[in-house]
Amino acid sequence: MIERKNNIKILKPKIPSDLNESDFSKENISDYSSISTVVFKDDYLEDIEAKHVCFNETLFKNVKFLNVSLRNIELTDVRFENCDLSNAIFGEASIHRAEFVNCKLTGINFNEATFKNVIFDQCKGQYALFRFSHCNQMMFSNSQLCFSDFQESEFLKVEFSNTDITQCQFFGTKLKGIDLSNCEIEGMGASVEDVKEVIVSPAQVISLAGLLGIIIKG
Repeated sequence: MIERKNNIKILKPKIPSDLNESDFSKENISDYSSISTVVFKDDYLEDIEAKHVCFNETLFKNVKFLNVSLRNIELTDVRFENCDLSNAIFGEASIHRAEFVNCKLTGINFNEATFKNVIFDQCKGQYALFRFSHCNQMMFSNSQLCFSDFQESEFLKVEFSNTDITQCQFFGTKLKGIDLSNCEIEGMGASVEDVKEVIVSPAQVISLAGLLGIIIKG
């Protein structure tokens, strides 16, 4: 169990040490397929479209996803390490006890996903989509999320640490109690109600002034 600031406790994935090695193929990934206790290494997944695929106790390492759509995917006790999931479609996913470490997530689609006990660490997630998502016990650390979209999402025990959220959109998402003081927030989009009681540094107040209707006179 990892304890973070703001008393957020995030459960790590429970992944056995004796995983079986496996290769991706179109034949073993189809609607409602279930895959567990395996490791995928130095491989790629290409031209796959399926729904309700379930991965349990699985490690993805140095795996590239190309033209992949896995809507309603279920990820439980899963770790992605050094993977490229750019533009993958994981809409309406259910993700529990998962880690994305040093992954490329540019343009990934997590719209309407449900997250619980999920860590994104050292990831590049520019233009990632998290609209209408439910985020519980979730952390972004040392990551790039410029131009990403979190509109109309629900945050419960969510943390951003040393993360670039420049030009991110949070309209309709309450940021109350979230500490953004060590993040880049220039051009962040949100309403006055969304940023009520958000925690920022004195220097960042200038970035939020436009949202609050404040005119700063030099």
